[in-house]
Amino acid sequence: MEFTKEQKDIINSTGNIKINAIAGSGKTTTVIEYAHAHPKNSKILYLAFNKSVKLEAIKKFKEKGLHQVNVETAHSLAYKSIVFKNNYKLKPQGYKTYELVDLLQLKGNSEQLTEYVIANHINKFAAYFCNSDKQKVKDLNYLDIVASKESQTFVRSFYHYIEQQTRILLAKMNKGEIGITHDFYLKKYQLSNPVLNYDYILFDEGQDASPAMLDVFLRQKATKVIVGDSHQQIYGWRHAVNSLESTDFKTLQLSSSFRFSQNIANLAMKTLEWKNILTDFKGIPIKGLGHSKAKNSKAILARTNLGLLLNAINFITENRFIKNIYFEGNINSYTYADDGASLYDVLNLYNGKYDRIRDKLIKKMKSLSDLEEYIEKTEDMQLGLMLDIVREYGNEIYGIIKEIKDKHIDNDDKDQAEVIFSTVHRCKGMEYDEIYIVNDFITEDKLEKLKSDPKAPIDIPKLNEEINLLYVAITRAKNTVHIPESLLPVGFKPNKHIHIIKEEPKEEATVNPIFKKDKKRNPKRSHQPWTGRSDRKLTKLYYQDKSIAEIATELGRTKGAIIVRIRNLGLDDV
Repeated sequence: MEFTKEQKDIINSTGNIKINAIAGSGKTTTVIEYAHAHPKNSKILYLAFNKSVKLEAIKKFKEKGLHQVNVETAHSLAYKSIVFKNNYKLKPQGYKTYELVDLLQLKGNSEQLTEYVIANHINKFAAYFCNSDKQKVKDLNYLDIVASKESQTFVRSFYHYIEQQTRILLAKMNKGEIGITHDFYLKKYQLSNPVLNYDYILFDEGQDASPAMLDVFLRQKATKVIVGDSHQQIYGWRHAVNSLESTDFKTLQLSSSFRFSQNIANLAMKTLEWKNILTDFKGIPIKGLGHSKAKNSKAILARTNLGLLLNAINFITENRFIKNIYFEGNINSYTYADDGASLYDVLNLYNGKYDRIRDKLIKKMKSLSDLEEYIEKTEDMQLGLMLDIVREYGNEIYGIIKEIKDKHIDNDDKDQAEVIFSTVHRCKGMEYDEIYIVNDFITEDKLEKLKSDPKAPIDIPKLNEEINLLYVAITRAKNTVHIPESLLPVGFKPNKHIHIIKEEPKEEATVNPIFKKDKKRNPKRSHQPWTGRSDRKLTKLYYQDKSIAEIATELGRTKGAIIVRIRNLGLDDV
């Protein structure tokens, strides 16, 4: 294999280095060759980002005959050292909010659900500490990661109590009184100051390192190699830090992508230049050396679960001939929040069917107003997304989700999917021949407006991460990018690899919306009986190739109601 000059410089390098590798630049191939270039008696550790990457790396190193390379994840190292030795019991899914209320015997005040809001913040504070490089909980200020005014006001009122109960929760785990989380045993591993007996340590996906694991890595005496892409940092919300920017190692580049063409490379570079709106940004050179002409795999990529699910619903309705679809991470993961509540729990709350609510937290609520207040005080975006879906589709959700699941195929048959749906976080590391980008990302126009508004709160790291999300989406493509017009950088012209998606006018979206009450829709109007007149109007609009959104607006009903009526009238079979 012929290597580029950049690859050769890395393979032949000495001392600690960091490799800034753009998407599709062959970083794994380069790192494997780096390991191959060193003596066979060298002890090498390769730290993979997650288990799937670990398994793939083990296979590739073995194929190259590099049996001296040990492949681990940060958590697998910590698990062997901490969980086994201390005979801890694992709580792999973490603690639900209602579980913490009972476990810690939390007390609120006269306001409803106060103890549940406190529990939510305890969970987040514990995760913040466990992912940090700090020695004690009191070394952190939890308010540093609380964004909304409503949440900040609440946390300030109960800060001492939240901090105290966070320490009690961690102490219970440490004593083995309760099951420990993945975050906890990684933190305990970091605090144990482990010594890793290797000559070389290769740290992959360094742009999304937890401060805890980065601390372990930097303390080692081995020659250190960090590999990553500064502009693929998209896990700041999980307290990740960009180790490429926080270390002073010699910087080497992999700026040529073998995945996509120069046309796609130009779009990626132009998108990253949006960072100039916020701060000085030098830009990066990207060479697109890919020549793929295949259009076998098609993927629809969104920033959020809500954006993806709404797009999937519209897509399935308007493309009835599609039989096989696939969701990265499985469809069920898009209908459940991390805290355990399901989309159906929120729907039952919406309908006042309290006896059907399974989640103990949602069951405590009397109405959607209670849920809204909880979301505002906790910044629980997943519940907010579910609330938006319920408001948009109402009781039609049952039939719509069932239809999507009926078309969903197993992971083993993924290559048979006619369309793949994924959020950017779930498709990181993936590539597809053709991608369609959903319009729920930050836009250049939005960034300009935020910058020019003296009252707008500007969080540059978070906004840069929003830009990174769009960059990661674009660079999943091997052949063609279909991008909404509003997401196209100003002055960028479409070409054979970049196609424009024309858009319908819609309300401006925010980067991190706090979900508000829908004051425009009249629920009774949405569920009025269909008449011959309304059916004829629906049929006419349908055959005029109007979108579901346009028909819903014209008839004053929800999209879900339109979807179900189209199916009942058999229009989609004609």
